[in-house]
Amino acid sequence: MRLPALALLLAAACASPAPDDRDFEAAIADAEWKTSLEAWRERAEKSLRADNGWLTLAGRFVMKPGANTFGTGAANDIVFAKGLGPERIGTITIADGLVTMKLAPGVAMAKDGVPFSERVMGTGVEKRDWVTMGRLAMHVIEREGRYVLRLADNESEVRKGFQGRVWYAPDASYRVNAKFVPYPPGKKVTIINVLDEASDEPAPGYVEFELAGQTHRLDAVGDDDGLFFVLRDSTAGDTTYRPGRFLYVAKKPEPGKPFELDLNRIYNPPCAFSEFTTCPLPPKQNILKVRVEAGEKYPPRRAG
Repeated sequence: MRLPALALLLAAACASPAPDDRDFEAAIADAEWKTSLEAWRERAEKSLRADNGWLTLAGRFVMKPGANTFGTGAANDIVFAKGLGPERIGTITIADGLVTMKLAPGVAMAKDGVPFSERVMGTGVEKRDWVTMGRLAMHVIEREGRYVLRLADNESEVRKGFQGRVWYAPDASYRVNAKFVPYPPGKKVTIINVLDEASDEPAPGYVEFELAGQTHRLDAVGDDDGLFFVLRDSTAGDTTYRPGRFLYVAKKPEPGKPFELDLNRIYNPPCAFSEFTTCPLPPKQNILKVRVEAGEKYPPRRAG
């Protein structure tokens, strides 16, 4: 916690000429909010910089049914950059809904530190298997019946040169009162990604709030315990990432009752940091005709 900042604020408040209890409590609440927001931003920074994080991605390869050879040699179906392993690392076979990785003779990789020569790869969101060999790491993801090999290089130049996320200063005016309105079960929203691929995603409901004297609403997508928004506002392409930004509320609010929606927690999608990701774009109803000068900016600072 940033106790020195809180202590200074409390000292200043105590030195003021007899503030009433409500002003004092508001000052404490504001300091606690800023501390919590900064801690959240620090966690976002740490996650982005982590091993196998978005900054390390070095390739995205859509695989065909059957056998897919991979390695740094030009004869492979999937060719990695030089320095990321031997000419033939192995073969990934897609058959009967299973993804099996078999390594070439003399090649060893590890899963959670345990070496293997052959294994069935988990591909679900909760069961993706990162496997490693030196600076290289990879996993397989399944998207709409297609299987994609995602490659990471933990010594990537992008990771080395990244100088940190850039944020607007905390602004309490972007802590807005909102209301969550659930949709009937089964409601879906069509989402287009950066590759112009469409998918129908579960839509639990929308939030409605006022900002800059206007009423706005955002559709949420996803089926977990929270609310996930893909949105764009009038800062896009100016001070923020042009395609859009994300916002996540960890727990669904009680329907119809006011809750605080903190737009200071809007953040950039993975595509703002890596060319090897496929991010969703905001549906037209989530394009706000107002500047939201809060949350994460773009472009991030880079070396040079």
